Formats: sequence, C-alpha cells, structure tokens
Amino acid sequence: MERQASELFEEFKELTASEFFRRNKQMLGFSGKIRSLTMVFHELITNSFDAAEEAGILPEIKIDLKRLDKDHYILRHRDNGPGIPEDFITKVFCTMFAGSKFRNIQSRGQQGLGCSGCVLLSQMTTGKPARVTSGYKVNGEIKGVQMTFKMDVKKNQGLILDKKEIPLDSTGVCIELHFKDVSYSLSEQGAYEYIRRTMIANPHAKITFRDPTGHVYIFDRASEEIPPLPKEVLPHPRGVTADDLIFMAKHTDKRRFRSMLTSNLSRMSTKRVNEIEEITGIDLNKRPKDMKWEEAEQIVETFRKMDFMAPPTSGLIPIGQEQVEKGMIEILDPEFVAATTRKPVTYRGGVAFVIESGISYGGESGRLIGDQKKAEIMRFANRVPLTFDQGSCAITEGLKSIDWKRYGIRDLDNAPITVFVNIVSTNVPYLSTGKQSVAPEPEILHEVRQATMKVARKLQKYLRAKKAEKEEAMRSQIFETYVPIILKEAAALAETDVPEYEHVLAKVTRKPKILEELDDE
Repeated sequence: MERQASELFEEFKELTASEFFRRNKQMLGFSGKIRSLTMVFHELITNSFDAAEEAGILPEIKIDLKRLDKDHYILRHRDNGPGIPEDFITKVFCTMFAGSKFRNIQSRGQQGLGCSGCVLLSQMTTGKPARVTSGYKVNGEIKGVQMTFKMDVKKNQGLILDKKEIPLDSTGVCIELHFKDVSYSLSEQGAYEYIRRTMIANPHAKITFRDPTGHVYIFDRASEEIPPLPKEVLPHPRGVTADDLIFMAKHTDKRRFRSMLTSNLSRMSTKRVNEIEEITGIDLNKRPKDMKWEEAEQIVETFRKMDFMAPPTSGLIPIGQEQVEKGMIEILDPEFVAATTRKPVTYRGGVAFVIESGISYGGESGRLIGDQKKAEIMRFANRVPLTFDQGSCAITEGLKSIDWKRYGIRDLDNAPITVFVNIVSTNVPYLSTGKQSVAPEPEILHEVRQATMKVARKLQKYLRAKKAEKEEAMRSQIFETYVPIILKEAAALAETDVPEYEHVLAKVTRKPKILEELDDE
C-alpha cells in the first residue's frame, strides 16, 4: 500500500550529539574491550596534561584501576592541575562538542569529546553515575567541590545528583568512573603500554599507576622543563577551501572582504589582495556576507596559482631532540639512543608540520615475544601515542620502506630496537575519527624517512664500533691464550728460561692500562 510523504516523515527525529555517539560509540574509539579502556586512559591523561601545562604546572597523575568482576572495573584518575570551577564541571564531563580546543592550534585533542565520551561509556555499560572532586583557586584560596552526576543524553548536558563543598589542600581533579565490557591488558594496545609510551613523549610528566593486581608502577619524570605553550596560527591561503572562506565571511566582524582576508589568513598582505582582485576581477571591497560561492571558488583557485611564503611555524612546539632522548632513556634504559627534530615543512601546500624521530638499541628497547626481541614502532601525533591501526598509518609505511640492512639491522622485525616518530601539526591528517593513523601524504612519508634515516646512521656508526670492539676483544683473547703456551714450549725446546713477554703482549693486544702498570714497575 502506497504511503504519503507526511506519513514517511512522522518518525523524523533530531538527535543531540550525545544521542548520536551513544549509538555510534565506535566513532569515539570505543570498540573492543581492550581498546575501549585504552581510549579512556588516553582521554583522561591528555586532558590532565593540557590543563596542567596551560597553568604552568608540571603534570602529576595518579591512576587506580580496580577490578570488581571479570569485565567490571572502577577507574579513579587524579591530577594536580588547576582544577575545574564548579559551574563548568558538568559542561566538561557531560556536554559533547564543548571545550577550548576549536582553534587552529597544535593540540593533543581537537573535538571536545574526550571526557564526556568517557562518562558516556561508563553510563552506557554500568548505568552508574560519575563522581568528580575538583579543587580550584578563587581569589587565591582553594575551593573544593564534590559532585555526582549523570549525562542527560537527550539534552546533551549533565544531571547533578549530589553536590557538596569539601575542604581540599591542593588544586586538581579526581574523577571516579565504573566500566563494564572493557578489559585491562599488558598487550601492545593495552592501557599500561599507553602510559609507558606517553611517558617517552612527555618526559616532564609523572604518572603513578596501580593496576588491577595491586602492582604499582611509578613512571618518574625525566625532565623538569614544562613545554612552552603553542600559539594559535592563522590558516594559510593554500590550505583553505571555498567553504572556509564562506564560513569566515559569515562570522567575521570586518566590513570589507579584503580586510577579512588580511586579518583571517596568514601571509596575506594588501599587495596580495590587490593581485587577487586584479586576477579575478572580483570587487573585494564588498561586504563579506555578499560574497557568492562561485566567487569564493575563484579566489581559492587563484590562491593555488600564487606563490606564498611558507606558513608560520612559531605555533608548532616539537618535543625536541634532547627531551626525546631523555624520555627514551628513562623508560627504555638503552645502551644507545639518538633522536632528531626536522625543520618545519608543509603538506597540501599550506599545512605546516614537523617530524621528530628517535631510535634506541638494547636495554628495554623492542618488544619481548617469548625469548626473542622484536622491533618496536612507537607512533605519536602531538605527543599522543597512536597505539591502534598501525598497518594503515603513514608513519609505519615510511619506516617499512627504509632499507634497514644499510644501517646494520638485518631484520627489522627481529631486532632489539625501538623506533620513535612524532608528527607535530595544527592539523594532523588522520585517516578516521578514531585518530589512530596518519594519512600517507607524500611530504609526510618523505619527512618520516629522512628523519629516521638520520638517526639510523648514528645507530649504524655505533653498531660498527661495537662490532670492531668485539672483534678486537676476540683477537686479544686468542693472543692471551696461546702466546704464553707457545713461549713456554719454545723455551723448553731451546732449553732456556721463558722470556718476559707481558709488555710485548700488552702492545699486541692493545691494552694501555696493562702497559702503564708495567712501565710503572
């Protein structure tokens, strides 16, 4: 029976962001028991780091994960940040797409979904409320508040169940959440490994973690240096689209389109605007809101044909060679480590990025599988570990394309090494909403290869020296073993005393300390 259009639209509904992600939690990265718990750790840790660094505080986090049943856990996460004011607690933890990260700035997170996503997962799997204790300063004094709440999915906001003021001695936030259908694992994708890798890229932090067995892991900071805060940068003309221009035009406070271009885009001077006006024939003195889509497309196409200076890179804050090495030494305790930070370059013509690479050999480097050490690839984006979707990531592709035999590594899959790569950008080109793999842009692949080959050459030099030292030791051992025997047998045949040979033997075996001792005698 044929139905009318009005009947078809009777069930037409509008979903809030919370309702959408309740039905599509995999888009927040919550898919699979191990991955879901790791993503919770990721969201809470990165938010704590960001808050502490913005307040000029060395981050210190305490995490307690307690197992109540097979797949039922209580997670208590406490940090020493500036805290969250009472009026903003439910906004931070219960409102999707709310936060301070919606800017063109280098950031660990960019979607405003992290903490609220964790509360949503907890509520979906256990039905239990979240409990938050926050200490923050008001007029120089610390105010403490404890709040129990749930997320109102229909309204995309928090529903406070209980609230009280409590005395606190320090600032910071402690959140307690229940989870089911998650699993703690020591695997490469597990929560423990996420913390371990986080500490390499964030050597200025300290994390104390108590696992479900009661074992306490203390990851001490390797540096007392708080990273400088990144600065917001204007988009580059070569990196914008027609839609971007139309959006800017609708929300600008400028009266003329030409002034909007010079104030909203980097490397855009009045001279450039005049050139664009001459090439396109478009009157750029018109009001921004009068700009048509076809005109915006024409302007963007003109951008593509013009030569602009590279985008400013002052807003990019890499970890730095010294800090990467400190992090790797603290966590891996290797016998050799080297790192490098490349100069900023761009992809897609106008998005700046920096690649950092490090390599370690020996010690705790590599993954121990059975009795064999396997090479370990650690991927990062803006200091955040990328622990999933390794096979589809540009970083992995770049590393696998290197001829490792040239650098003394016969088999990358079976070598006691750890390779570290971090991409720094205001706009990391992720392949999916899960933000766990980087798109294979040609410029990114090139920079990953160049950075890694540079540190690999340092490893090659070390391995060659180590091999020569080993061969020298074997050579010395042969002389030390057989020369005395030959001399004794020769003296016996000649019916004479065995001559003094220690000084000559020390010269042959190249042992300067023994020579010094003999000379002193």
